[in-house]
Amino acid sequence: MNVAARMGRLGTESAFEVLARAKALERAGRSVVHLEIGEPDFDTPAHIKEAAKQALDAGATHYGPSAGLPELREAIAKHMGETRGVPVTPEEIVVTPGAKPIMFFTILALVGEGDEAIYPNPGFPIYESVIRFVGGVPVPIPLREATGFGFDLDVLERRLSPRTKLIIVNSPQNPTGGVLDRAQLERVAALAAARNIPVLTDEIYRQFLYEGEFVSLLGMKGMRERTIVLDGFSKSYAMTGWRLGYGVMPPALAEHVTRLMVNSASCTASFVQLAGIAALQGDQTPVARMVAEFKRRRDLLVDGLNTLPGVSCVRPRGAFYVFPNVTGTGRPSAEVAERLLNEAGVAVLSGAAFGEYGEGYLRLSYANSEANLKLALERMRPVFEDFARRRS
Repeated sequence: MNVAARMGRLGTESAFEVLARAKALERAGRSVVHLEIGEPDFDTPAHIKEAAKQALDAGATHYGPSAGLPELREAIAKHMGETRGVPVTPEEIVVTPGAKPIMFFTILALVGEGDEAIYPNPGFPIYESVIRFVGGVPVPIPLREATGFGFDLDVLERRLSPRTKLIIVNSPQNPTGGVLDRAQLERVAALAAARNIPVLTDEIYRQFLYEGEFVSLLGMKGMRERTIVLDGFSKSYAMTGWRLGYGVMPPALAEHVTRLMVNSASCTASFVQLAGIAALQGDQTPVARMVAEFKRRRDLLVDGLNTLPGVSCVRPRGAFYVFPNVTGTGRPSAEVAERLLNEAGVAVLSGAAFGEYGEGYLRLSYANSEANLKLALERMRPVFEDFARRRS
């Protein structure tokens, strides 16, 4: 079958590829510690599951409005006002099956053939993939360890052009765990507002912030009318398999994104949306407990990694990933990741999977138990010791 040429421009998410390989090793009898997939290992809180059961029993199994159930959009609007300090109306909200469609639909709606879109690198690989897929030109902004993996704002300003149709920001960030502070975001906002460039701010890891304050572009001067907020329930409420996300955007863009929903998924499952209301309005203790546990795991993993030869790891301020520097091994990051999987039974991702500026790093998710993190560190040591012997 001949497929359209544009399919050759569509990338993938290597976390799922590595997960599949790790699962194959397990089926063959190998023991594998999974640090590759960005999925909380906590269960969805009981009151959210109970709300879904009640919704199913009440018959919430039919089509709903493509933009989302009115009651969930109202709950999200209230939540946005409480967490971002900006009043939002339900008309500015589109609910989608997972948060990825907001990313996809925003790029599809705003970036045309030959248009440029700025994105963080290393960054979530789907940004670049979708920009290329729609015929746009990806323009990477390097995130460097020396600056805490923040946007290189001088590079950002130099790379803006009349063809720039979108800027993508992610904070707290995947894969580095970096967080953009208020001053950095204010400069991004000033540049975007001065040139009338929309900004997609990916805030899916907002809850996973361990030091400092969370700052959103939405409330900054000149950004109310040109900001698209991406958020969802997968990470904060351990609801990855439920597929429930949303975007907050100017009403005119929300109409276009809703039409893309009509033409693709039709709507998000109604019983899942009703569970989302329970998530936002119910007990937040499970979220706080999970975040506190992730902070403890972060510290355990960072401290352990910094004892391995050829490895150095900064302490990330957010998300649930560490991004250790493995240039001390003298080997490409893909080779290091390969050996850790095949020899140590530890599944991690090469930093290069997140863009060219990720070379020399690995991404490890600490969404796993403390016992498994300790086991992973123990298993990884002989591999890094062998790299060190070969370099000496």
